[in-house]
Amino acid sequence: MKITVICVGKLKEKYWKDAVAEYAKRLQAYCRLEIIEVADEKTPDHGSRTEEEQIKAREGARIRRYIGQGAYVIALAIDGVPMDSVSFAKTVEQLGIRGVSHLVFLIGGSLGLDKELLREADRKLSFSKMTFPHQLMRVILLEQIYRGYRITNGEPYHK
Repeated sequence: MKITVICVGKLKEKYWKDAVAEYAKRLQAYCRLEIIEVADEKTPDHGSRTEEEQIKAREGARIRRYIGQGAYVIALAIDGVPMDSVSFAKTVEQLGIRGVSHLVFLIGGSLGLDKELLREADRKLSFSKMTFPHQLMRVILLEQIYRGYRITNGEPYHK
């Protein structure tokens, strides 16, 4: 299966890059992983709701360019459906059984994802009701994908 993670913003700190590189290396045994970074917009400290929606729309347009035809899109969103690791692993496995060959995960910028992208996504997934920095969310997502493959394959993985 091909898994694409489309993220708003670049990783700047070495520790985030190192963590992402480690999980990308581990995932090579299970899937074809692609990580695409799109430019984030400068966000004013006290922007209006309209300004924020416009920023998310511009970032959303950049994301949309990279979503392949026929890909199954999972948007990370606070109001998405929460899952534990086993349910997540089963979901990915079932998608593969149903013939899905390309999963795309979307991680928004500091303001989140564009409402149109959220509406168009095949599934919205929540990792928590808490807000996390999008750099950390990339690491958490890759760790859960890796954990999911280990679970699916009956391989040991710490709890």
